[in-house]
Amino acid sequence: MVNTPPLLIVAVLLLLGVFLSKTSSRIGVPSLLLFLGLGMLAGSDGPVGIAFDDFALAQQVGIVALAFILFSGGASTGWAGIRRVLVPGVALATIGVLLTAGVLGVLASVILRIPMLEGLLLGAIIASTDAAAVFSILRSRGVALGGGLRQLLELESGSNDPTAVFLTVGIIGLIQQTTGGVTLVGAFVLQMGLGLIVGLAFAFAATRLINRLNLEYDGLYPVLTIAIVLLTYEGATWIGGSGFLATYVAGLAVANADFLHKRSLLRFHDALAWLMQISMFVLMGLLVFPSRLVPVAGQALLVAALLMFVARPVAVFLTLGPLRRPVREMAFVSWVGLRGATPIILATFPVAAGIPDAHTIFDVVFFVVLMSVLVQGTTIPAAARRLGVASTLLPSSTYSFDQVIAGDEGHSLRTWIVREGAPAIGRTLVSLGLPQGVLVVLVRRGEQQFVPQGGTSLEAGDRLLVLAEDDSYASARRLLTGHDEDGDD
Repeated sequence: MVNTPPLLIVAVLLLLGVFLSKTSSRIGVPSLLLFLGLGMLAGSDGPVGIAFDDFALAQQVGIVALAFILFSGGASTGWAGIRRVLVPGVALATIGVLLTAGVLGVLASVILRIPMLEGLLLGAIIASTDAAAVFSILRSRGVALGGGLRQLLELESGSNDPTAVFLTVGIIGLIQQTTGGVTLVGAFVLQMGLGLIVGLAFAFAATRLINRLNLEYDGLYPVLTIAIVLLTYEGATWIGGSGFLATYVAGLAVANADFLHKRSLLRFHDALAWLMQISMFVLMGLLVFPSRLVPVAGQALLVAALLMFVARPVAVFLTLGPLRRPVREMAFVSWVGLRGATPIILATFPVAAGIPDAHTIFDVVFFVVLMSVLVQGTTIPAAARRLGVASTLLPSSTYSFDQVIAGDEGHSLRTWIVREGAPAIGRTLVSLGLPQGVLVVLVRRGEQQFVPQGGTSLEAGDRLLVLAEDDSYASARRLLTGHDEDGDD
């Protein structure tokens, strides 16, 4: 490709990525597969012919992208939903990853005829899952999961990347003889513990900073949160913790806190995560030379089959079996071991480190990811129905304003007056901790009326228009008006 402006190429690739994401939901193919295919078509072996083979740069871009993706993933996960699946989710994210890496690593070393440590390295690289594509397929096909399965898969996919990263880096150290096996165990506990602490600490500090900083321009708040994500990752890494775990935990903690511009900031990070996914997958696709996949296709196909039908099921059943999870659920979780972003990023680590057979490992990992997305990704809805863990999604209900105002749907608009002595006086809305299902829509103060923000302080005599669910009515009224009388003011 001669004399084509780089920015034009970037813009076209991003536009194609957006269009492909829309297509993926229609045809039931994960967008990941289409993004990777776009990168391969744009690469050296494709018709576009973009020459790119800088694995070190791809590794750095992938690390940053994964940090923002994990933060957004944590921010979109409610603590209430994952609390009941915390034990099995964490077990899958740690023990499950270790078992998958061990079983597949031993088998891969035999199939590829490489040393055992290099086989275990391949197993570690490919041990983590990516459930984001799974949920887009389930939604597009009208399939819902019961029994906490969705929350379990969300928790596993968001929290198992740090374990895979640690194993990959640790085994590379063993191959290069810079790390000992005994110190590896202690380092794992230390990294996870520090990552957890740093994530919680930065989330706590971030929400309070946002509420108190009172920036003059709203557009600076997204800039602030970008800096916080980068500080969280790098801060945890700098002191020897897991930066990826820290960013995921920070996102999870932030999602369950009250702070200014929360909805708009979470939407911003969702958009940023999509940008990172498209950029990262296209970039990883550029690294692949399809002509190099042909010689390893047979062996890689066998590795992919062993991952899907042996290593993943063994890891899931050994991990969840003692927890008495239903067999059908364990079978479904086994099949939803979809590989995606993290394995391809981690596959750049051994290449950048100069490990023997690193390019072969990268090509095999890329092929296995493609097969996992193609085979498992397109059959997940059918597997959910066959195993009896799915139910058809009901069409979303539509309500008229009359129904809402009348309270026929469990919530209604009410007008309240802030009385003298009410707990809300002098406090911002975000600091009140209003119950779920309560929204102050409008404030009338004297002759003025305005739509309140999270930083709006209430005064005695304010007349409020409040949208409140019936279950939250009494507690919200006490906070805002200072009394419990029935009926609107």
